[in-house]
Amino acid sequence: MAFATIGNSALTGSIDLTSKVTGTLPTVNGGTGSTSFSPGKVLQVINASTTTETINSTNSYTDTGITASITPSSTSSKILINVCAQGVGKANNNTWAQLKLLRNATDLIVFEQRGGYTGDTSVNKIGACACTYLDSPSTTSATTYKVQLMSGNNSSYAQVGDSNPNSTITLMEILV
Repeated sequence: MAFATIGNSALTGSIDLTSKVTGTLPTVNGGTGSTSFSPGKVLQVINASTTTETINSTNSYTDTGITASITPSSTSSKILINVCAQGVGKANNNTWAQLKLLRNATDLIVFEQRGGYTGDTSVNKIGACACTYLDSPSTTSATTYKVQLMSGNNSSYAQVGDSNPNSTITLMEILV
C-alpha cells in the first residue's frame, strides 16, 4: 500500500480528493484494502426470517411471508438465493403443498410440487422444503424475492409454518 505525503506549502488551500489523490483507501478508514475485485466474490448478503404461519385452501398462490429485497450493485451481478421453508404440510382430502420462488412478479422456479402428497386423507407434515437458485436479474434496482404457496387440489389446506418454525431466505450478490 502506497502513501503520499504533502509538503506544508500544499496545505494552504483545499485538496480535491476526487481527482487529485490516487491509491487505495486502507480498510481502517472504510476502504476495502484492494483496488479491484475478481469474479465470484460475494458483494453483499441479505438474510430474512419469519415465523408467520400461512394456510391456503385454494389452487391460487398466496405469499408466505418468506421474502427479502436486495439492490444489486451491477447489472452483471448474479443473485444466489437460499430458501428454507419450515412447517410445510397439508391437511387431508388428498391435497398437497406447492411452493414457488419469485423475483418481483416473475416466477423463477416451483421448488416443491407435491409436498405431503400421499394419496390418502390423513394429515401429513413434511417439515421443511429448501431451494437454492442462481438468478441473473440484470438490474441495479431494488429486487424482491419471495416464496408463494398453494394447495394442490383446491379442497383442503396446505401450509407453511406451524407453531414456531423459523423459515429463512438468504440473498447473496455474486460479482461476475
